[in-house]
Amino acid sequence: MWLLGKSKSKLSSRYQIRIKEVKDDVLILPNNEYRVVLETSSINFELKSEEEQDVLIDSFQNFLNSLPCELQILIRIREVDIDRYLEQISQTKNQEKIQIYKNQISNYCQFIRNVVSGNKILSRRFYVVIPYRHSEKNQDFHLIKEQLNLHKDIVQKGLEKLGMKARLLSSLEILDLFYSFYNPSQIKTQELKGQTIQMLLQNTYV
Repeated sequence: MWLLGKSKSKLSSRYQIRIKEVKDDVLILPNNEYRVVLETSSINFELKSEEEQDVLIDSFQNFLNSLPCELQILIRIREVDIDRYLEQISQTKNQEKIQIYKNQISNYCQFIRNVVSGNKILSRRFYVVIPYRHSEKNQDFHLIKEQLNLHKDIVQKGLEKLGMKARLLSSLEILDLFYSFYNPSQIKTQELKGQTIQMLLQNTYV
């Protein structure tokens, strides 16, 4: 598999990406730096009334003033693989025995093809990256995670006050996020599976 092949570069992929490891939902970077990542919902600001927009602006300002640390806001825009989706729908058609349902599935697939004809369907995902850094090389990881969790709770509650939902990414989801960064062409055709993740965590390919 291309994913598990050895890199021909003199520098390992791990060094180039600058990731030491992902442990207990925490991204560990060089120089004693750590990150947790929240995936958040969004707010359609333009659909709000002028009064609601003013309230949101004031609330966001209060949120920024209450932050215990710096934040990174990440927006990921990806093309949706409609062909794969339609292929999965077609498989259900083959399993269906009632003709009227088969016809409905065929009509639905054709409707989707007409809608997306000549257009790309894009998905948007929003992330907030929360950092933590300390100067002691041998500090207890449990204490580091506790500090990150304190920051995470403050940020999460602040986002909820803005009407947004936020959830912590797991170790697998963090690796999947980086996988999509560095494999933009393969991500539509090859998902990152649990078995591959285990090989990644065991340093089998880098």
